[in-house]
Amino acid sequence: MSHQHTFRPLGSSVALSEAYDTALLDLDGVVYAGGHAIVHAVESLGSARAGGMHLAYVTNNALRTPDAVAEHLTELGVPAEPADVITSAQAVARLMADQLPSGARVLVVGGEGLRVALRERGLVPVESADDGPVAVAQGFGGPDLAWGRFAEAAYAISRGAEWFASNTDLTIPGARGIAPGNGAAVEVVRIATGAEPQVAGKPLPPMHRETVLRTGAERPLVVGDRLDTDIEGAFNGGVDSLLVLTGVTDAAQLIAARPEHRPTYVDRDLRGLLTGQPEVSEEGGGFRCGGWTAAVRGDALVLDGEGDGIDGLRALCGAAWTHAGQGVCGLDADKAVASLAL
Repeated sequence: MSHQHTFRPLGSSVALSEAYDTALLDLDGVVYAGGHAIVHAVESLGSARAGGMHLAYVTNNALRTPDAVAEHLTELGVPAEPADVITSAQAVARLMADQLPSGARVLVVGGEGLRVALRERGLVPVESADDGPVAVAQGFGGPDLAWGRFAEAAYAISRGAEWFASNTDLTIPGARGIAPGNGAAVEVVRIATGAEPQVAGKPLPPMHRETVLRTGAERPLVVGDRLDTDIEGAFNGGVDSLLVLTGVTDAAQLIAARPEHRPTYVDRDLRGLLTGQPEVSEEGGGFRCGGWTAAVRGDALVLDGEGDGIDGLRALCGAAWTHAGQGVCGLDADKAVASLAL
C-alpha cells in the first residue's frame, strides 16, 4: 500500500501501527544516537509491538553484525532478534554474491558486520590487495579505521578489482554531533582511483529488496530521519514513509524537499507510530493543519495560528511542496519556521 503523494503530508484516521503491518525502522537518529535511546523510542516501539506491528531495523551502518545490533537494542529496552535487523552489509554481500563466484576473495575495508555478511554469502574476506581479491567491499569502519585501509582499496581497484560500497551516507549522527560517514570514506577512494563503486544501501533498490526478502512485509512503513536515504529509499520502493525529527533532518530541509524526499507522514518522534495523523487541507489559498494555516505571500512562506508546532510544520510543507511542484521550494521560510518552537 503506497500513496506516493508528493504535495502534502497525508493524514491517517487510524494509528500508523494499525494501518501498516511492519515498521522498517532506521536506527541512527531514530531509535538511538551515539548508543543511547532517543527520547520516547523505547516506550513507543514497545506499544507498537504490543499492538501487533512487526518491527524491523534497517540500517545503512555496516559496522556491526545483526547479532550485535539486536543485543544493543535489547539492552536499551527494545527486544530484538538478529533476524529483525537488516544491514547494508547484508545487502551489498547479496549484490556481490550475485556477480562473483562462490569462494571469491574480497578485500574488506570496514568492520565485522561486513565480514560476517560476506561469509554468509560464501565469499572470503581478505585484508590485503596482495591476497588476490577480485573485489573490494567498503563499509563504515568506525572511528578507528586506519587510513591505510583506503590505500589497500586503491591498490586492489587499480589492479582490476570490482568495487562495491555498502552505502554512501556522507554523515552519521552520534552523541557528540554529526560525524563523517561511509560516503565520506568512499569519496577518499573515489578521488584516489577515479573509479565508481556499485552501491547497495538506502536509497537504492538492493537494500529495499534485501529488507522485503528478510521481513516478508506486505504493508511496510519506512521510518527514518534522513531525506536522502530513508525517505528516498521508500519512494524508490513504492512504499509509504514517516519522517521523525530526532536525527539529521530539520524543518527547513523538509520544507525544501524535492518530490522523492517528501515523506508520507511527519512527526516529532516515534510516538507518531501510535497515533493517527491529522489531515493537511487546502483552504482559502492556504493549507491548514490543526490550528495553523500556511500560505505563500510574495517570495515567503507565512504561518498564522497557534497550537502544536508539528501541525504548523505539516501545513508549511503543504504550502511549500504545492508551490514547488516537481522542483525544490526556494521560498524564504525562516520566519515561519522560527515561530514553530519545534
